[in-house]
Amino acid sequence: MANLKELLIEELQDLLHAEMQLTKALPQMAQAAHNPKLKEAFEKHLAQTETHVERLDKAFEFLGQKSQPKPCRAMAGLVEEGKEVIEEGKQKDPLAADLALITAAQKVEHYEISGYGSARSLARLIEAREVSHLLDHTLGEEEAADFLLTSVAKPLLQEARLAEMGATEADLELVRS
Repeated sequence: MANLKELLIEELQDLLHAEMQLTKALPQMAQAAHNPKLKEAFEKHLAQTETHVERLDKAFEFLGQKSQPKPCRAMAGLVEEGKEVIEEGKQKDPLAADLALITAAQKVEHYEISGYGSARSLARLIEAREVSHLLDHTLGEEEAADFLLTSVAKPLLQEARLAEMGATEADLELVRS
């Protein structure tokens, strides 16, 4: 069990660093977003991410450990990719730029879903019920954030498709409303 607890702690340290990186990246993504619903989704997830950091701190407390991040290179790479998407988006039309932002954000969400799911499984295995509950709550929020990004993307994708097919501005306005 000691090895499993150590593995859980390492995973939590990785997730803590990942979330800390996101608290810096999400405001940049919100600022780069053109679509109001996308901007709102990023801002909402920033508030959740700050809560995720607090939950991770509490999980360390339950495990009798100091809350200490371990460098998460995977998230660093995803954040760097997100910065590139923001920079490249300045040269794209707003619709394409927002769709690229959604893609970058969903990559982040999928990484987090994987990380929280694995950590929750470890917590359950070692019967760390309080930690498991905290991770379960955060996992649900990460899945909801991914779902929200998908729902924001659908009309944007439809609008992009219509624009490529040569739809009139009136047709596009119908999709936007």
